[in-house]
Amino acid sequence: MSDPKAFDKILTEIIRQDKGIKKVILVDKTGLTIANVSKLSYYPVDVDSIGAIASAVFCASEEQGKNLQIGELEIVTSEFSEGKIFASACGKGVLCVVSEAEVNIGLIRLVMKKQGVQLADELDKFLAVEPLSPKDSELDEEDLKSALAELERV
Repeated sequence: MSDPKAFDKILTEIIRQDKGIKKVILVDKTGLTIANVSKLSYYPVDVDSIGAIASAVFCASEEQGKNLQIGELEIVTSEFSEGKIFASACGKGVLCVVSEAEVNIGLIRLVMKKQGVQLADELDKFLAVEPLSPKDSELDEEDLKSALAELERV
């Protein structure tokens, strides 16, 4: 089972790597937000829509690469006049980093690759469903009789 605070801890490690990083978002490949951290509490952004769009762009680019048979997608970088958005796969999720325009791109790529492995491991734990054993899911006859007797007393 995954530690509920593990995602926040890893995302916080990422955001501390460069002063230009504003927000880090982890989404699943359908675009649902799993976790996010922000360096500036007043930084106005709709986390859910940013994460969903980043996931959609990443998945579309991934499909393009498959169709062109040019290998696995490593990172998608969107550069704007006042900032950048990076998206990379981390197992069953997509890691999104929002930064200022003047950021060390090489460092961001390195951090995303390194922390992406940790996030992929945590996601696997988080999404793991432990099946019930047949013994756990079935009541035996003694349990049923006991429960019925208890109900009759009430």
